[in-house]
This record gives sequence, structure tokens and C-alpha cells, in this order.
Amino acid sequence: MGYAIEVDRDSYSTEVLEKSYKTPVLVDFYATWCGPCQLLKPILEKLVQEYDFILAKVDIDREPDLAGQYGVEGVPDVRVVTQGETIPGFVGALSEGQLREFLGRLNLKSSLELGLEEANAAIASKYPQRAKEIFDDLFARYPDNTRVILAAAQFLLRVNLLDAAEQMLSTIGADKGEDYARAQSLKTLIQFQQIVQQPTESELDRAFAEAARLTLAEDYEGALQAFLAIVQESRKYRDDGARKAMLSIFNLLGSNHLLTRKYQQELTFALY
Repeated sequence: MGYAIEVDRDSYSTEVLEKSYKTPVLVDFYATWCGPCQLLKPILEKLVQEYDFILAKVDIDREPDLAGQYGVEGVPDVRVVTQGETIPGFVGALSEGQLREFLGRLNLKSSLELGLEEANAAIASKYPQRAKEIFDDLFARYPDNTRVILAAAQFLLRVNLLDAAEQMLSTIGADKGEDYARAQSLKTLIQFQQIVQQPTESELDRAFAEAARLTLAEDYEGALQAFLAIVQESRKYRDDGARKAMLSIFNLLGSNHLLTRKYQQELTFALY
């Protein structure tokens, strides 16, 4: 875990150049009047809590000489300082995903991502108690992080603690964008868990229950194929429930997943 600090020309040598021999430093040249700077700021400040780097912030209006020394022409302009050497970073605002890729190219690891990987490994190895310990530690370090909440809720679903999972997911509000959509998708999985335990009466009931079972087993392609077949047979079944289930899986996987892109196209063909 790193930290953020405001620097000026007097502190730049000690806080940036000297510190860079131990820890990479990202120097964010910004201006208070700059809209993209204000978009970038909270993302950088969030990621410095996960990754081992120092975020040194330089207000170019207060430090014009420092900005001029490094040839800053537009903001935000982020430079990387390591072993006392300054190298180009990027100019302009990046999304969180793009910033994570950028940090990855600098060989920086997220302590949050490493923790989630360790939790997933414990789950895959069928050590639920170890997974719980890891999630407890992650919640202590990142109490409001939606990625931790989503991963922990998915773990609770796996161990059939449905009420606890639903309560956890309800803490993610609509203002959280894609994470909110994922939370709603995980709530759908809770409904699927209930569906597979119910008796079936018709062929469509059995097909829907099997698709729900495949989703819970994380056989997402098999589930999407099964739900698609129901869409093709009956849009009215469960009030268009198969189409809605496919949308939930898309949200769960993310818009860039290969299965999402493939079955979004298949669903479009089926609907039109």
C-alpha cells in the first residue's frame, strides 16, 4: 500500500527523487481548474491504497518552475520516477481499467487483487475457512471496496449462505455503475439457487432449472446456450425470464468477456 503527498520544488528532491530508489513514484502534474484532472484524481488516490507506489501531486499553478523544468504542456500529465530517473507516463485522464493496465506494465501488484486471487485459490481448493479469513482481512483493509463485497458475496453463495449474501449485496448502491449491475446479477443467482430446489412441472420449467443449475456451477456457456433455447421457444415464459437471465450473466461476466460478446449477438438474432 502506498500513499499520496503534495510536493513543491523544495520537497521534490527528497519526496520524489530520493524515495524513488525504494518505491516507484507517480508524479501527477495537475491544475485545480482542469476537468480531466478532477476525474483522474480520485482514481489515482483509490489505486495508491492498493498498489505499492507513491503518488506525488504537483499543482502547476503553484509550481510553474517545476512544471517548466519537466516540460509539462498539458494536464493531467503523469510521469514515472524510478531509481532517480523520470520517464514518460501518460497525458490526459485514463479510466480505472486503463490505469490498472498501466500499473501492471510497471510491474506493480495490487495487494487487493493478490488477496482476491488468494481467496479464489482457497475456494477452488475447498478451504472455505481459509477463504473466510482472507475476506475478513480484506474487509479490514478495504471496508467499502465493492470488489471485495462482490467477491465475498459470491463466496457466500457458494456455501449457500443466501441471506448473508443478499444483505451484503444490498450495500452496493445504484451510483456504483457496473458494480451495481454485478450485484443485481448476483442477486439473480440467489433466485437461481431457490429455483433449482423447487419441483418442476413442465419441460420449460425443467430447462430453466437446468440453466440455473449450470449458472450456479459457473458453466456460463452451457447456461447461456440453455437460456437462449428458452428465449427461442417462448419469450412469455417467466415474463421473458430467460432473456433477463442472459443479461444477468452478461453483467456478471463483464462487457468485454468473450462469452458476453458471443451470446449478445446470438440473443440479438433470436429477438429479431
